[in-house]
Order: sequence, then structure tokens, then C-alpha cells
Amino acid sequence: MFILIAILSYSINAGIYVADKFLLSKKIHSSITYAFFVGIWSIFNFVLLFIDPWLPNLQELGIDLFAGFLFLGTLVFWYKALHQSEATRVVPIVGALVPIFSFIFSFIFFGETLSERQLLAFVILIMGGVLISVKHTRFYRMKEVGERVRGVFGDVLGPLHARYRPTQRLIINSIVSALFFAAYYVMIKYVYSTQPFIGAFVWSRLGSFLGVLMILFVPEWRAQIVKHQKGQKSPKNMGFFISVRLLAAIAFIMLNWAISMGNVALINSLQGTQYVFLILLVIFLSTKFPDILEEELGGDVVLQKVMGTVMIGIGLYMLVV
Repeated sequence: MFILIAILSYSINAGIYVADKFLLSKKIHSSITYAFFVGIWSIFNFVLLFIDPWLPNLQELGIDLFAGFLFLGTLVFWYKALHQSEATRVVPIVGALVPIFSFIFSFIFFGETLSERQLLAFVILIMGGVLISVKHTRFYRMKEVGERVRGVFGDVLGPLHARYRPTQRLIINSIVSALFFAAYYVMIKYVYSTQPFIGAFVWSRLGSFLGVLMILFVPEWRAQIVKHQKGQKSPKNMGFFISVRLLAAIAFIMLNWAISMGNVALINSLQGTQYVFLILLVIFLSTKFPDILEEELGGDVVLQKVMGTVMIGIGLYMLVV
């Protein structure tokens, strides 16, 4: 049951990521501002308490609020990465790193160890992430591959070339985002194992809402939000934004429900279905509506992304089978 719920959630999320990319690229242009408008809606989750009223004790409330605050921080770095690069690059990279960091956290806090199969899976995940993150190159020319990878990640013998800095920022934001996602998933799994699902979900969303209010205390961030609001001459995009956020909320609740019922690593492995939906959707939109979504989609580029996605899918599968 939870497997079907997770797959449906991932398929919805594929569309959400494309919509987020469009809004960040064409409308808002600020990860802080976008995270603010996304997080502010968290307060409306309190209506769910009418379904199953529950009040946590102080310790449970503290954990719930921290989990929600952590998720808001995740959104900031996630939107930074999504804003500056293609959705078909960012989503698989983060998806490949999340299970790696999840196992690291599980080892630190729960003493779980890795088998040889899991170590091999991690190598495959990293290779798939590199394949997607590095701009199109001829991988049969190993010298060129080495130069591209060295250019992206930096050369210890000299400064990073300016043209590779955007990709390096993408890698950094993706790594931080994946780190936060993994910490959130591990923490929220613990929360759901000790608290009722609806109550824990609602109170953790309060943590995200309080984090949004804290954003307003930073003058630079507050100025970005106010500037964006002043620049809005009509609410014509509000309906689209609200629709996207409602779908995102449904997918988020479904994914959290799946996590509460099943194995976190298994659910992470199902992200391969999300990549398939994402690539197909991006190819369709980029071909039919290039003014809405622009991605590099030459034949060789698509093949490279598909190869990287397949490797990530294999690595995720190996972690749980």
C-alpha cells in the first residue's frame, strides 16, 4: 500500500518541480522569497487537527518544531539549486545523495553499518550523479572527462575557472539540500514512530511557519520579499501558484504517510519513477513550449541524462533489495 502511495506522490512531485522551476526562473527569482511564500501556507495545516485532535508534550513539541524548521532550511537550498540549473539535473543529483546521507545519519545515531553491496550502490549513485551534473561531454574521451570533472569540482593546483563556478554552486547547493533532506527524513521517521501521524505532521508544519516568520527578521531577506510584492502588478499568477502549492501539499502528505508506514530507504529507492516522469514531462514541455521551460535537450544530452538516471535507479534499487 505505502509503495503505491509513494509512487503516486513522486509522480505528482515531478510536475511540481517543473512548475517550481518555471516560477523561480520567470516570476520570483529568489529562493528565500519563494521559500517564504511556500512556507507561509504551512499554518493552514492546523485544520487537520479537527480530524484527529492531539496535543504534544514539551519534548515532543520541540522535536516537531525542529523537524519543521529543518524542512524549511531544506527548501531554501533546494530552490537555490533548482533556480540556477535544469530540473533534470538537480532532482536526480539530490535524489542520489539523500540515501547516502541517510545511511550516514543512521550510522551515527543508530549504529547501522554498510554492507559491500551498499558501498557499491553508493559508488554507482555518485557516478550517476556526476554523469548528470557534468554538462554534456564525450565520455569515451577520458582526458576530456577528467578536465570537465576537474573544472567542476576544482583543481587543487589552481583557482576554479569562472565558467565552471555556476556548476560548482549547483553541486554545493545540491549537497546541502540533500544533507538537510536526509536529516529531515530520518528525524520525521522517528517522530512518526512515537507520535500519531496527523498530530505530528501538523505540529511539525508549525515549525516551518515559525521559521518563515524568522525570515522577516533578516533585513536583506525581508527587503527581497517586500520588493517582490511591490513588483506584482496583478494577481493573475496567484491562481497558478495556489494550485501548485495545493498539489505539493497533497504529494507531501502522501509521502510523509508512506514514510510513516514503510521503510525510508525503500521509499527513497522509488524515486527512480519520479525521474522517468520528470524527464518525459520536461522533454514534452521544452519541445512544445520552449518559452515556458528551457532545457538543453539535444539527442546526446538526453542520452547522457537517461544514462545517469538509470545508474541512480540501479544504485537506489541495490540499497533495498
